[in-house]
Amino acid sequence: MRDERTSGPGAADESQRLDDLLIEAIICAGAHIGAVYLLDEDCEVLQMTTELGLPAPIARAWSRIRTNDPVPVAVAIRERRLIWISGREHLARDFPAAALALPYHFAAALTPISTGDVIWGGFMLLWPAGHAAELTARQREVIEEACTDIAGLLERAAEAGRPIAAPSRPRVLDPCPVHKTDRRAGMVALECLNRLPEGFCSLDVEGRVTVVSAPACDLLGSCSSELLGRRPWEALPWLDDPVYEDRYRAAVVSRQVTHFQVRNPAGRNLSFWLYPGLTGITVRISPGTATRVPDIVAENERRPRLIMVHEILQLATSLARAITAQEVIDLVADHVMPVYNVQALAILTTKGDRVHVEASRGYTRAAINDFDGRPVMPPIPTSKSFDPTQPGFFADWDELRATYPGAIRSDDMCAWAFLPLVTSGRPIGTCVLAYDRPHRFSTDERASLTALAGVIAQAFERARMYDTKHQIAQFLQSSLLPRELPSIPNLEVAARYVPATPGMDIGGDFYDLIRLSDTMAAAVIGDVQGHDVTAAALMGQVRTAIHAHATAGASPGEVLAHTNRLLIELSPDRFTSCLYVSLDLQTHTACLASAGHLPPLLGLVGGPAEIIEISPGLLLGIDPDAGYPTTEINLPVGSVLTLYTDGLVEAPGLDIGDAMAALAHRFNPTAGQPLYDLASALIDPVTEARSDDIAVLLMRDGS
Repeated sequence: MRDERTSGPGAADESQRLDDLLIEAIICAGAHIGAVYLLDEDCEVLQMTTELGLPAPIARAWSRIRTNDPVPVAVAIRERRLIWISGREHLARDFPAAALALPYHFAAALTPISTGDVIWGGFMLLWPAGHAAELTARQREVIEEACTDIAGLLERAAEAGRPIAAPSRPRVLDPCPVHKTDRRAGMVALECLNRLPEGFCSLDVEGRVTVVSAPACDLLGSCSSELLGRRPWEALPWLDDPVYEDRYRAAVVSRQVTHFQVRNPAGRNLSFWLYPGLTGITVRISPGTATRVPDIVAENERRPRLIMVHEILQLATSLARAITAQEVIDLVADHVMPVYNVQALAILTTKGDRVHVEASRGYTRAAINDFDGRPVMPPIPTSKSFDPTQPGFFADWDELRATYPGAIRSDDMCAWAFLPLVTSGRPIGTCVLAYDRPHRFSTDERASLTALAGVIAQAFERARMYDTKHQIAQFLQSSLLPRELPSIPNLEVAARYVPATPGMDIGGDFYDLIRLSDTMAAAVIGDVQGHDVTAAALMGQVRTAIHAHATAGASPGEVLAHTNRLLIELSPDRFTSCLYVSLDLQTHTACLASAGHLPPLLGLVGGPAEIIEISPGLLLGIDPDAGYPTTEINLPVGSVLTLYTDGLVEAPGLDIGDAMAALAHRFNPTAGQPLYDLASALIDPVTEARSDDIAVLLMRDGS
């Protein structure tokens, strides 16, 4: 297709010339896949303009790439240099996200298309993996010439006022278009195939059937009219399995023979062999189970199944929810251990020159204790080209000892993979996979595990950041709450604060007990709007203001009125609920004032609990002239007055009145019952369903 924004024969000719330059470069460089990307007007997105050899789903997935993405072509443009990827392990090490999305064997060269200081886009060529360790001088020359010619073409088109823009979908090129003179040769070739007992068909790089022999139709239980122009897994429901489509993609991208076996609806076993070429795939279909596997696919067929792309994505999705290092290792273990037959995993970090085991699965406690705190083990200087910042794979104990003479052997493990966890170019730890028997790591395993390390590193970094922030939040929260309540004669008190989990937000719930004299005390509980540092800081200021006014002798209503005016000055957009109680232990009475807070409970020994009805004033922080009426109640000896925040009673879909009634129903203090136990009896039934912090303050007149 042609870009809708280009018009006229000149634009069409220039697009055709661009396509021809790509095909010429692919053929001259001996590559089997190629693509040209163009930058959008904002220079933020690379759009695939034309490509040859990529399966359609892969081309669609990589048709738009942001220039800040951690993928090779974007990095090549950002750094203005050619990037060479020698194979899957190299890709997994340097670009783990790309390796997860393209779990196939290939080598690649990626380079910017530029004239002077102007970057027009990017150029990509792919070869079969193992084709060469480095680009040859001739291949570099071909790439440089192609990029120069394409850049010149783009520059001239822009100067002529008809810039070549990327189409909405990349053009898919055919290197060998079929002409009329080729049709008779095609008919003869098909007749030859029809004489053979096995079935043959040809797929283009998009996976569509272009030729199918009569024996193939017979084995597939279909006819040529149903197959031609369609993808086999779309035309035949029994081939509609991601595993079979993946074998096709692997053949196209890796340029290697692939194989799979399947039973057709008639119960007949069929073997499919996929032989890739520049123009597509030749498929050989044999009845029965294959007795011999070609050397090129034998290793793939014998080894255990590796993690597939969708499994990696599932793991990445699961890891996004992990908030501790142990959760990270548990999720990785659940996904990785069964697939790779791993017996133990651990995440290690270093503190100073010592090793610390952050989390583990499968190792005994003795093994962890032996390893935790040991000095960091340097590799021997003569270890040939071993880089401790790169993944290390050790097939047996002798290999590990050869590199690390000071290594210790835990739980009789026999093989290890050491995967450095690196984020933003900075190592943050190491993930260790251990096997209970010697294990030779295949190229696929090395590449998959290296890519997996990138996913683990991101999750572990998030967990560490969460842990740090959570510790700061907990410290700030605890520092703003009273460390211990004052001792007041004849008054027994207990308080509990339970933060909402999971999450790192700092709650605004607070409580306090203030000693006014030997027979007078004040109690306060409240909730500042919001769950952030501002709310926590404001909570500290509210507590300080209440404490100051209470000790100055203000009445409950006056304490709230003064605090209200201060809150409006400090933060006019934040509101606070508050309940203030003045206790007279000599007369066994209490005076209460409320700023929109929930009413307290009064528990009587041997009798039902009572919800204290009070006249609440406005929340603090709304009206500077608000008044706060007071309510006086009796406190029988042995009774328990309970103040609480809304986290104890509020729940989605639950009426607040019904919730408070249910709380009063289960509030049954008994003589001599420890108040902390009574607080737990109130809180424990609701901790599983809570979505907010809970603060509870209980007081018993013990005179």
